[in-house]
Amino acid sequence: MTSTSIIEADIVVVGGGPAGVNAAISAGRSGARTVLIEKYGFIGGMSTAALVYPWMTFHTVNGKQVIKGLAQEIIDRLAAMNASPGHVRDTVGFVNTITPYHPEVYKVLAVDMLKEAGVKLLFHSFVDSVTTSDNRIESVQLTSKSGRIDVKGKVFIDTTGDADLAYLSGAPVLQGREGDKLTQPMTMKFRLRGVNLDAVKQYMMDHPDEFYHKTPFSELKELPLSGVMGYFKHWKEADLPINRDQVLFFIGPEADEVLVNTTRVQGLDGTNVEDLTEAEEQGRKQVLQVAAFMKTLPGFEKSSISAVGAQIGIRETRRIQGQYTLQAEDVVQGRSFEDVIARSGYPMDVHDPKEKDVKVAWVEGDGAYDIPYRCLLPQNIENLLAAGRCISTSHEALGTTRLTPSCMATGQAAGAAAGLSVKHGVNPALVNIQELQEVLTAGGALLN
Repeated sequence: MTSTSIIEADIVVVGGGPAGVNAAISAGRSGARTVLIEKYGFIGGMSTAALVYPWMTFHTVNGKQVIKGLAQEIIDRLAAMNASPGHVRDTVGFVNTITPYHPEVYKVLAVDMLKEAGVKLLFHSFVDSVTTSDNRIESVQLTSKSGRIDVKGKVFIDTTGDADLAYLSGAPVLQGREGDKLTQPMTMKFRLRGVNLDAVKQYMMDHPDEFYHKTPFSELKELPLSGVMGYFKHWKEADLPINRDQVLFFIGPEADEVLVNTTRVQGLDGTNVEDLTEAEEQGRKQVLQVAAFMKTLPGFEKSSISAVGAQIGIRETRRIQGQYTLQAEDVVQGRSFEDVIARSGYPMDVHDPKEKDVKVAWVEGDGAYDIPYRCLLPQNIENLLAAGRCISTSHEALGTTRLTPSCMATGQAAGAAAGLSVKHGVNPALVNIQELQEVLTAGGALLN
């Protein structure tokens, strides 16, 4: 038997994905003693473990940038390391820009930035229980290679993506869509090397009817290829046992490499260990099927698998039931909120839990909507914030807030709010909104 060690902090962030990274950096920069807990031995969450690539999007469909702050700082530093070209035109045509990056460099840069902010890192650590008292979290308990660890804190931030911390603390959570509670499907992403992208582009220009109708065909000669959606005819003729209607891939990070986002695992629960086990099995079998199929496509004849996600990519599981729940109409109508802490220009993009299709709704007005602070505040637990994929939204609105730049923005906001909470000795719900907005704006965030 090993004894339980104790770590004390002001702010405890659970989950080291992009939301957690930005939350912890933001909290650390406030001067608060901050701990970041991550189950893997590296940073990045879905962006690295599941190969979610590229990041999309920092802009509206009209090209106006609406997400900056820490997220943009990370892009700038990656670009300085030759690990990202910055924001480039989306040649799929779904959004205006996408942001390629090198995941291995991001893993290192994120740790550097966390350490610069004074954040203590605990990798290979899994939160499996939470101690609460009087509607407050007192500590979280970790299982680790060195035994049990009890991490005490004043404010806690749930950036697990699955609302694990909220769920374990007893805060109310929601899962999936109303009625049957089914969630968006999972995807096992993988990379192929040896792709002749000149041949791919030429085939697109010669056969535009086989690709997404918003592809900017008139500009393809000049634009560097960044992503492709289509091959409708080939996919239909292949008749693979995958409930999807097209091939989707993005270019990079190497010049002959693509990231394939085409597998689809439906009907399984990402918070159930047996379902997750089955999802991993199904996903990896689908990778081999799709990779073999893609060798029949023009430009892919010499392609081979170069990487597969360490885990399956998860779009949706639990989310908190917050002080406000962002609705589909809030997104579509581009609504403004007085307690805005982040904005996004990504459309609602909901992969159907059962069918082949993806339901899309575009943001009206100037192409951006506000995310209110209340979506980060769970009910019942007074010293807890959420950021990233598990903030308070409807099933439909999650189809936009789950995207990485949005998660980065809500992460920065949660970290700043936690810092103010510690500074003033108040619960996160009592943080002065104007002061929070001033801190975020000073940190480069765009709130209008």
